[in-house]
Amino acid sequence: MTTANQSSNLQYQQSLSSYFTLKYPITLYSEDEGEYVAEIKDLPGCLTQGDTLEETINNINEARELWIETAYDDGDDIPLPNN
Repeated sequence: MTTANQSSNLQYQQSLSSYFTLKYPITLYSEDEGEYVAEIKDLPGCLTQGDTLEETINNINEARELWIETAYDDGDDIPLPNN
């Protein structure tokens, strides 16, 4: 897996806001009960659910930012999007 830190070969760490601008593909699933599940496969464990598509999209965007912020604060590599 290529990460932003590995591929950039920069002498400094990218800013947190630059990671927030990366566009990650979102996978949506419809549940039998009418709920939706969203996952960003490039960010392991980044998933959420919602009662409507709008709520689910809002939730996954928040989950993406929290995932990136936590990895950044912990000094972990942040995977680049696989487009």
